Amino acid sequence: MTNTAPPLGLLTRGAGESLTDQIVRTVCARIDERLLRSGSRMPSIRRFADTHGVSPFTVVTAYDKLVARGYLESRRGAGFYIRERAPLNAAPAPARPEPSAQNLDVTWLVRNMFRQAPHHQMPGTGVLPADWLDGAAIANALRAISRQAAGLLLNYGLPQGFLPLRQQLQHKLADIEIAAGPEQIVTTAGATQALDMVAREFTRPGDTIFVDDPAWFLMFGSFSALGARVIGIPRLADGPDLARLAELAALHKPRLYVINSVLHNPTSTSLSAAKAYQVLRIAAEHDITIVEDDIYCDLHPGSAVQPATRLAALDQLQRVIYLGGFSKTMSANLRVGFIATSPELAQRLADRKMLQTLTTSDLGERVVHKILSEGAYRKHAERMRARLDELRARTVRQMERVGLTVDVAPPAGMFVWVDAGLDTNLLAERAMAEGILLAPGSLFSPSQLPSTRMRLNVAAMQDPAIWRFLAREVGNK
Repeated sequence: MTNTAPPLGLLTRGAGESLTDQIVRTVCARIDERLLRSGSRMPSIRRFADTHGVSPFTVVTAYDKLVARGYLESRRGAGFYIRERAPLNAAPAPARPEPSAQNLDVTWLVRNMFRQAPHHQMPGTGVLPADWLDGAAIANALRAISRQAAGLLLNYGLPQGFLPLRQQLQHKLADIEIAAGPEQIVTTAGATQALDMVAREFTRPGDTIFVDDPAWFLMFGSFSALGARVIGIPRLADGPDLARLAELAALHKPRLYVINSVLHNPTSTSLSAAKAYQVLRIAAEHDITIVEDDIYCDLHPGSAVQPATRLAALDQLQRVIYLGGFSKTMSANLRVGFIATSPELAQRLADRKMLQTLTTSDLGERVVHKILSEGAYRKHAERMRARLDELRARTVRQMERVGLTVDVAPPAGMFVWVDAGLDTNLLAERAMAEGILLAPGSLFSPSQLPSTRMRLNVAAMQDPAIWRFLAREVGNK
């Protein structure tokens, strides 16, 4: 006959910890310490409640939490039993070997970007520190939405996206001179899904996609997995190398050209008006669809001092597909992005999205809509830009003092593209040994060839240990 677990002892009311959490904590500790044996039956809900002077509801809640955490199992008609757990002295799984400098790849960088390491040790990351973002606004929006009718939060959203958010995005796009009605906008799970959806719509195995070189690394593998050839167009300080773009367009006849017009990743440079017109001319001549990724839109001031030319504003979504999102300025965890295009293509993309994922998170889209529609987001973006401006100038000067070369000091954005004068794959390997994440330049090129360049995030360059490392490794090269 199965043994029954003994009582837990005294529970304390008013101790700053709920009775439910006390039960869960105590049971977990006793199971971990092998004071409660695997296979033993827990007291029935009523018996536990009577023994410990608590309500049955408290016991039910505690048992459910213990089941969810893998400490108990529920057997229909028989009660709750202590689940078999791995021994405390079980050998840990062998550590995954870190790649050498010869085979650092995008997976290596992304995996390490998701380490639970302090942001100030990760100058290679692509996001702002959490304390720069407005977590209170997100929490307030969640609370407000939770008070709405529960049915709104339990059903699927619309494949094209939450309509009030798309209406709000219409106003946001109008501010940057892009005319797009709600029927021309499709919400996505961030820019990553947006790029994937567009690539799947336009390309077949063997087709060619142009990207900037350097450019955002994650799309290289995504496009290659679709069977597309990915070819880089050299990026200069004011946009792509037009002669090379025209030459390669005539040779390869690409279906798509993915470009950051404003605050290019990784250089934070922006497209000049003169080049923007030429890019559109070449695209029309060779029937290329342009995908304009404007994920860093709200980090650019958009003033007369720093004009921002967007291809979608010049073209008005005829040949240009515009992508945006809020992962950089609001929350990466919300995963809310969008595509703006012609009404016909928007409908096709919404159908494709429906077949792939049904819908995106209606809850996340409601949160973003709440924040945008209440007006505080604009001031939040202004604060982020001012904070970056204050850091960028002195950080660039410090970069130059430790031996890094900054060819173009960007006037906005979070990134600086620097030349270390040595193979940055090797530099990244040495940095990781000291707990510092760098983003070597090889990862930002579709060729993946060794590079002396790397991308640095000025918001993550405040730890003195980073500067000591760079001074030692770069300054003494």
